[in-house]
Amino acid sequence: QVQLVESGGGLVHTGGSLRLSCAASGSGFRIHAMGWYRQAPGKQRDLVAGFTSSGSTNYQDSVKGRFTISRDNAKNTAYLQMNSLEPEDTADYYCNALVAVLPGPPRTYWGQGTRVTVSS
Repeated sequence: QVQLVESGGGLVHTGGSLRLSCAASGSGFRIHAMGWYRQAPGKQRDLVAGFTSSGSTNYQDSVKGRFTISRDNAKNTAYLQMNSLEPEDTADYYCNALVAVLPGPPRTYWGQGTRVTVSS
């Protein structure tokens, strides 16, 4: 079994920064892809940024130039550096990963979510 544990959410003012972390724990697993989604109240959950299985990154248009996703493979951890935060970025942020618990096939895992609130 694999667990994704997020940290780093909180309350910031407009223009502020936060860094989210997502650590995958367990044993005998391989991460194929990893990323961050967010869900604002009353809205659907959308991809914010992610690494694909080929290692490339993609970003939601609204965060390009402000958010940066990175990872530490040795720690099985992904980070989301969020700069120039805007009230529209307020949401619950969820880590998502496509993980294979060897020798099984990959499946999707979700973290418990961390709340980001940006005040105007």
